[in-house]
Amino acid sequence: MIRRSRKIVVGLLLAIGLVGCGEQDSESYQQQVKAVEWKLVTSWPKGFPGLGLAPERFAEKVNELSHGRLVIRVYGAGELVPSFEVFNAVSKGTAQMGHSAAFYWQEKIPAASLFSAIPFGMTAQEMNAWLHYGGGLELWQELYEPYGVVPMAGGNTGAQMGGWFNKEIKTIADLKGLKMRLPGYAADVLKRAGGIPVSLPGGELFTALETGAIDATEWVGPYNDLAFGLHNAARYYYYPGWQEPGTTLEFSINKNAYQALPDDLKKIIEVAARAINQDMLDEYMVKNVQALDVLINEHGVELKPFPEEVLAELKRLTLQLMNEKSASDPVVERIYSSYKQFLSDIRQYGRVSDNADVNID
Repeated sequence: MIRRSRKIVVGLLLAIGLVGCGEQDSESYQQQVKAVEWKLVTSWPKGFPGLGLAPERFAEKVNELSHGRLVIRVYGAGELVPSFEVFNAVSKGTAQMGHSAAFYWQEKIPAASLFSAIPFGMTAQEMNAWLHYGGGLELWQELYEPYGVVPMAGGNTGAQMGGWFNKEIKTIADLKGLKMRLPGYAADVLKRAGGIPVSLPGGELFTALETGAIDATEWVGPYNDLAFGLHNAARYYYYPGWQEPGTTLEFSINKNAYQALPDDLKKIIEVAARAINQDMLDEYMVKNVQALDVLINEHGVELKPFPEEVLAELKRLTLQLMNEKSASDPVVERIYSSYKQFLSDIRQYGRVSDNADVNID
């Protein structure tokens, strides 16, 4: 009797299309489920190589994994909100998600830069390890909790370049009075060295450099710098990127919107973010090699290293800055202590593992 009743129920469900036994039945069911639609705002031009493509790929992956149950529309910088308003838009619920870099919110949240890049700090893989297995992500989530925002790592550019200059940098004195586009803690370091940090979104860099509104700029690296044509506005290309040895990008999610999702969609977002986080780093490692070759061999760019004494002074100023920030802000102190300890431990291991054969021909 029970078996017969079950057959009747299943038959009724089949008749109205709520269950099925094949792919077509599954597709029919998905069509009856109303899709959740989200907006994702970014700090990058729409479709920009690397940075701009990452959120697009994320949205595609979420749509695919959710079978169309979560549809995310991506807006480039300025389409819905300005580049530097992404965090506020997500916090207020104007958009459910954002893709940007945490150091853009440093004035609002002083500790935010710790989750993007610190001068002379962690590399991309070290940051990934700290965030996902060293307690960093939990500290990041705590930091954003009062703003109703849930952060996730959203990619990494790897080690960046030192920037574009129209004059040679021979001593630390050459940085005095220099107007340079530079974000995060690195901007504070430049200021201590006598320079003038300027905050500009990527889309304005070429014009500012070409017209002399700024004297120098760093952006990302060869892949993105070539796309912006920065080699047409400055003569010298300096390395290393002391200011950003491994820059983590972020996916920011409105907490209320996130909590309203069923558990499986939350997991899809988490899995897609982890995939894109690694995918971006992989792409940059390949594309930077190719783009640097083009810049040097096709455009005649002069690639120059910063003098060792300049880097040594910038590092001294960085340590001075971070010690002062830690002493004056208990939130910075707590996060930076975790960061420093993890960096010390992983570098110690690196001396007998990854980095042991770096200088062997």
